[in-house]
Amino acid sequence: MMSKVLVANRGEIALRVLRACHEFGIATVAVYSDADAAAPYVLAAGQAVRIGPPPPAESYLCMERIIEAARATGAEAIHPGYGFLAENEAFASACEDAGLIFIGPPPSAIAAMGSKISARRLMEAARVPVVPGETPADQSDAAIEAAARRAGFPLLIKAAAGGGGKGMRLVRREADLAAALSGARHEATVAFGNGTLYVERLITRPRHVEIQVFADAHGGTVHLFERDCSVQRRHQKVIEESPSPALTPALRSRMGDAAVAAARAVGYRNAGTIEFLLEGEGDAARFYFLEMNTRLQVEHPVTEAVTGVDLVHAQLRVAAGERLPWTQQDVQQRGHAIECRVYAEDPSAGYLPQAGRISFYRPPERPGVRVDAGVVEGSDVPVHYDPMIAKVVAHAETREIAIERMRAALSEFCILGLPTNIAFLLAVLESPAFRAGTIDTAYLDGEGAGLAAPLSLPPAALAAAVAHTQTPVAAAAPGGERAPSDPWTSLAGWRG
Repeated sequence: MMSKVLVANRGEIALRVLRACHEFGIATVAVYSDADAAAPYVLAAGQAVRIGPPPPAESYLCMERIIEAARATGAEAIHPGYGFLAENEAFASACEDAGLIFIGPPPSAIAAMGSKISARRLMEAARVPVVPGETPADQSDAAIEAAARRAGFPLLIKAAAGGGGKGMRLVRREADLAAALSGARHEATVAFGNGTLYVERLITRPRHVEIQVFADAHGGTVHLFERDCSVQRRHQKVIEESPSPALTPALRSRMGDAAVAAARAVGYRNAGTIEFLLEGEGDAARFYFLEMNTRLQVEHPVTEAVTGVDLVHAQLRVAAGERLPWTQQDVQQRGHAIECRVYAEDPSAGYLPQAGRISFYRPPERPGVRVDAGVVEGSDVPVHYDPMIAKVVAHAETREIAIERMRAALSEFCILGLPTNIAFLLAVLESPAFRAGTIDTAYLDGEGAGLAAPLSLPPAALAAAVAHTQTPVAAAAPGGERAPSDPWTSLAGWRG
């Protein structure tokens, strides 16, 4: 096992990895930008190194500074978390060149899965189903337009190096093709420095189901079942759950086998996720490879809850050269887990991200509920980074009880100082479609506006807010005036 690990990330994932390292007795190093100098994860690490000003390009995306921090502190390995440099082939290679262990897959696997065209070809060779479409070698507009006509409308134009919906265009009729092609190429070039495009048949109203995979350097490859990520907005996940309400045992087995085949085809190692689109229902449903995320996922606690394994512990073991701590037969699904992402954003204003100071923070504390957060009371949510405040995970013996447990937890979650999406999450959980387990990837983009309307504060959170505003801490108002006693006058800028 490594003796010291540097965590090349921030926020809740940095805290998550630091905790796993501490449990193994591994010394830790955090890196931070000026915006994160007082962040909880910095205080939790054994050592901390400043790597630059707040903009990511000058700090968390600066490979040279991170590797130098590892060298200066004597770290043997780097855990990239997710986001930033986690899926950067050059960074993984730079770590290896510097004699550092990269706690993730080999650079070759990152490169192979980083190109959507390369990934499609590998999956086709491994007999993993892919969405019908074409990846033309000739990248001229005329060649891509011809490929689109052969695929038929409606279709998607997608960026080969893309993700998160960038460089993607939906084309419903041929008259819109030229403009969509131009827009997709420009956006892909700006976002990824690569304007390569391909076309895929549009799968209408699919489910988004991903399979967690794990592989070691000794030939061991397993899957840890699925997570349903169909509750998403503009290709960004909002709620995840496991098991998927859409999978039968036979379909689950087929998708698990396909995910393992995909990981083996790319020579994978460590934690990864194979994402599929699911079309149809029951045993006869069809699934198609979407992409592979060559890192730990934001929603990994859902898998940990239903399998009882610690994925970060396993990452550390495999990176140290050990075998996987479990076989396929050892891993079982138990109960049901749901994860909700709590963001500093205003759903009623187009999900506008928010920045500012958290003046009051009381997460739920109840059995069966886990909260992974990167903030405490008094923390700042900077403008420079993703505005996620916390992830709430509820685990129970059935889906129905897990939903009720999550509703209760969110209703008790009190955050003051800036708007959050908690009321929106509660509205989704209470919607008939979510209750029935029938939500597809298009649901929030079509129905989300009604769910995002301003809603009343959850009673439990309101009670906490009222109690907070009556404490001596809130007695002084700006300008030396005494703060009003009415709690509604001191809740400006906050929604549940």
